[in-house]
Amino acid sequence: MALIIKNCAINGKKCDIAVDGNRIAEVGKDLQGNFDEVVDADGLTALPAFIDMHTHLREPGYEYKEDIASGSAAAVAGGYCAVCCMPNTKPVTDNRYIVKYIVDRAKEVDLAKVYPIGAVTVGLKGETMAEMASMKEAGAIAMSDDGQPVSTAQMMRLALEYAKGHDILICSHCEEKSLINDGVVNEGENATKAGLKGIPSSAEDIIIARDVILAEMLDAKVHICHVSTASGVQLIREAKARGVKVSCETCPHYIAGTDELILTYDTDSKVNPPLRTQYDRQAILRGLADGTIDVIATDHAPHHYEDKNVDFSQAANGISGLETAFALGYTYLVEKGIITLDRLSELMSAVPARLLGLECGKLQAGGLADITLVDLDKEYLINSENFKSKGKNTPFDGWKVKGKVCLTVVEGQIKYRA
Repeated sequence: MALIIKNCAINGKKCDIAVDGNRIAEVGKDLQGNFDEVVDADGLTALPAFIDMHTHLREPGYEYKEDIASGSAAAVAGGYCAVCCMPNTKPVTDNRYIVKYIVDRAKEVDLAKVYPIGAVTVGLKGETMAEMASMKEAGAIAMSDDGQPVSTAQMMRLALEYAKGHDILICSHCEEKSLINDGVVNEGENATKAGLKGIPSSAEDIIIARDVILAEMLDAKVHICHVSTASGVQLIREAKARGVKVSCETCPHYIAGTDELILTYDTDSKVNPPLRTQYDRQAILRGLADGTIDVIATDHAPHHYEDKNVDFSQAANGISGLETAFALGYTYLVEKGIITLDRLSELMSAVPARLLGLECGKLQAGGLADITLVDLDKEYLINSENFKSKGKNTPFDGWKVKGKVCLTVVEGQIKYRA
């Protein structure tokens, strides 16, 4: 057999994980056999490798920001075995040929598994529905106009009806464009202090409400991307209580940060949706604890230095998040007693696997050998210069965190060692 990980902790108990080919052969104590490689994981905890439902790999078209190779390297360094890349590339991932290009390029890179997300509408313009079934056949795992909302309620209705018939998940970027008015940060006290134009939280909430209502009417599935507002969490909580087939994600920057970060005018804190208030942050934490929020996704949005080294109002939106997600989640959720480590693992692995229909997300005999080893006691300062990603844009540079990814195994092969 290829690999054995010895003396790791799973659910607090020390054990070994034997890997044969791309699958876990056995999990137990003091396993014996002939192995090509032995990893002594004493002091480390084994978790199912993470799955990111919301990543921007930028290729094709924006390789100066990130490409599939650098983004995949960042993914495995962050403990991810799989990432789902958004379609706002150039050209837009709105047809089977670009989907196939991404799938083939990821296989050449051979680090993380990469699952393209296709566009709902051609060119992300909201005018004509893209060929979603064709993209699914080529390897797309879901559909989204991320970076833009699906333009109208009618177009979203058509997309949900079509997606329901082809068992396709629609991931919705919720932003009522008519309320943005050139805003760049969350509307409120800190926007006023900074002298920056604000975006009301209702811009997000209105589209969440629209898409939840449409999903309820059609008995269709919808996934709400990067939830950031207290009222958005409540809308989803109430919809779930009614039996609506809605799922949602939030991101580490809404867990660890608030709009106080904009007061330094650090453009790395500029993100869409914007960082919100402490009130919103607390609602996000409650939503993670009570199950309203299903997934922690990174919305990894790497940018070149020149995209951020400009006036705040002109800077690109986005945070490079793959390599800090686990540490921020562990530090600000588990260490603070908000959720357990098991729940964090579910949010980052088991639940996204279930929503996407992937086999990964469990550490058990017969399952895929997608494994991450983490040092839960390791304290360190985030240093963006050490990122594998081309994007060094993070407002968390220099923050002290706890929980270090030490090794990532993807289908039985070690893809990252710290």
